[in-house]
Amino acid sequence: MTGRPEVVPPNALTPAWPDRAAWGTAGSLRAWQAAAMSKYFESNPKDFLAVATPGAGKTTFALTLANELLARRVVERITIVAPTEHLKTQWAEAAARVGIAIDPTYSAGQGKTSKDFVGIAVTYAGVAVNPLAMRLRTERFKTLVIMDEVHHAGDALSWGDGVREAFDPAHRRLALTGTPFRSDINPIPFVTYAPGDDGVPRSLADYTYGYSHALADHVVRPVLFMAYSGEMQWRTRAGDELSARLGEPMTKDQHQHALRTALDPKGSWMPAVLEAADKRLSEVRRHVPDAGGLVISTDQESARAYAKLLRAITGESPTLVLSDEKAASKKISKFSDSQDRWMVAVRMVSEGVDVPRLAVGVYATTTSTPLFFAQAIGRFVRARKRGETASVFLPSVPHLLENASQMEVERDHVLKRKKNDDGDIFAEEQHLIDAANASEGAADDLLGSFEALDSSAVFDRVLYDGGEFGHSGEVHVGSEEEMDFLGIPGLLEADQVRDLLKARQVERAAKQREVRPQRVETVEDVSTHEQLAVMRRELNGLVAAWYHRTGQAHGITHAELRKQCGGPAAAVATGEELRARIDKIRDWAVRKSS
Repeated sequence: MTGRPEVVPPNALTPAWPDRAAWGTAGSLRAWQAAAMSKYFESNPKDFLAVATPGAGKTTFALTLANELLARRVVERITIVAPTEHLKTQWAEAAARVGIAIDPTYSAGQGKTSKDFVGIAVTYAGVAVNPLAMRLRTERFKTLVIMDEVHHAGDALSWGDGVREAFDPAHRRLALTGTPFRSDINPIPFVTYAPGDDGVPRSLADYTYGYSHALADHVVRPVLFMAYSGEMQWRTRAGDELSARLGEPMTKDQHQHALRTALDPKGSWMPAVLEAADKRLSEVRRHVPDAGGLVISTDQESARAYAKLLRAITGESPTLVLSDEKAASKKISKFSDSQDRWMVAVRMVSEGVDVPRLAVGVYATTTSTPLFFAQAIGRFVRARKRGETASVFLPSVPHLLENASQMEVERDHVLKRKKNDDGDIFAEEQHLIDAANASEGAADDLLGSFEALDSSAVFDRVLYDGGEFGHSGEVHVGSEEEMDFLGIPGLLEADQVRDLLKARQVERAAKQREVRPQRVETVEDVSTHEQLAVMRRELNGLVAAWYHRTGQAHGITHAELRKQCGGPAAAVATGEELRARIDKIRDWAVRKSS
């Protein structure tokens, strides 16, 4: 058995990467991959950082480069560093397809591997456990180190220090990333920094291929972001009962609590959005029969609940991926090769995992940093053929809508900790979240104890190509107006999607301008659910006004109203009970004014 096929080295007198006509097996490279190869061999650097949008083909670029360096005998061994166990296997399988034998089961304690292997695949965490052993292996041969999603080496000092110690003696290092770097104080090993216009150091990429370029080249799919709003009601640790509409101005804590209320599987928001997403998937599958959907959950408990909801909606049991284990990798691979409709996962499918048929996503996690958001959306953008589109359903909260509207923005790693940034989570906080997600009790409140009481969903808008469509009045879930957007064909060119959305927008505006006969709306015209929701909002607004007037906490006010008027908590009170409390607090306000 041989580790790799025989490759004829290029003429020693022409060390640069050969012209397209001379590529041979490399002739299938995309234009950006060929350009990055040319740039690499123009300078033959020890360190090279390639930033390419998810789905662009970083793996192919890296393995083609590795093959060429092996053929030229510039390097003798390869070490691939990946974020997760699953990705180690994925890299090894991709390398095998181009004739490079990689051992994904290697651990620092075992020392040697079979001579059939040209290299190994390890995780950043594995390197941090025993960096000295990795250093000794790196020193033994002229080694090329490929660091996949290299921003992980800046996640924690132990990981960064381990990578730096283990691979400092490497002959060549290739760093890859497909997502925007977060701002923090930990420099990423072997990445060059230079002061920006504001004097703050920023990472310097040797080659960058952003989402906007990849979209123009038809390398990635266009993404339709389907944003859903709705009324949320929750109880805080202090006992205050609050209500708010997703997307409206709130404090940072209120935004987080409203988001968590929306994502509560026991409410009405998630079932409505999952049903809408499944309708969208059905429409896409009319044109792309094997299209699949993915729900990205915050924790295991929620993931199980979402899977149960999907089973009730579709009649099929979705693939449930709960943790980064070998069994999880097999589940992902099996789903990738099947025609099953849905997979539900706890975060781990957010980065690097290659399931090209994913076309519809539900962003059901409270993690909302630009870094994680780009990783998650990267699971849906891999293009297979012209005209495929991706659709991602998300809550209408400001930082998620901002992330969606800035998909095409290129970012560098900034060596400065962000402050007062609603969308940023510091590295140490991220590790706390990761640890929580690995346990059954991950839902137990990193953001303060609260109880989700009630939620409802309405279609808000579509974000696409930097524009917003459909955001001109409330659209009820299940309505024909909602289907105008859910029913967009699943196989359209990017400009056709844009034109269709504009046409839908014009049609909707025309309908709203039509003169309709005036009539008096009676109580009977409004459903009981809507009546109660309106009364709860009115009550909560009066309680909030009472707080600003008296300083009395919301929970105390609600408790006093219940004591005087009777009945259960507002979330389950009858209309008569709510009306009595509304009248009572209005009476208090009149008496205080007099």
